[in-house]
Amino acid sequence: MTIKISGGNELINPIKFLEQSGIKGDMVVADLGCGAAGHFVLPAAHLVGDNGLVYAVDILPTVLQNIESRAKVEGVGNIKTVWADLEKIGGMKIENGSVDLAILVNDLFQIKDKQTVIKEAARILKSGGGLVVGEWKTIGTPIGPPVNVRLDSAQVKNIVQSAEFEFVREFEAGPYHYGLVFKKL
Repeated sequence: MTIKISGGNELINPIKFLEQSGIKGDMVVADLGCGAAGHFVLPAAHLVGDNGLVYAVDILPTVLQNIESRAKVEGVGNIKTVWADLEKIGGMKIENGSVDLAILVNDLFQIKDKQTVIKEAARILKSGGGLVVGEWKTIGTPIGPPVNVRLDSAQVKNIVQSAEFEFVREFEAGPYHYGLVFKKL
């Protein structure tokens, strides 16, 4: 399958990242804090296919409008945008236990209430569902946030495992990022 990807692939290739997350056809996926580019949303929509669904979740209405426009232009019909404050339990209008895979990339380091975001991800995930977290490595890089605000993988594991998750594995997500896969208990 050939999937058109625009921009940012040098940092994190979304197809490779999503494949590492265990994405499959017909899944329901939620990209939490999806960002205006839809860097993971659109490739995920292609990977889950017409019988799957991808929630593009963000707090900025303009981000969601951009995702809707891009999906329309690219002829992708299995994306649903959701405005949400991830730092509030129940802040996402997504049904409890309805999602197979939640994605959280380049967000956790900038979120104040990390525990609530992880609990909210757990709320929407099915039992056995996956959470994949991608974050900046804690090394000096030519781009990205200051090193002192980045989270190392041990910190992320502690945050996520304090909710209803078990750690599955870590993977290389590009030259400046790591990925962590968790399973909801």
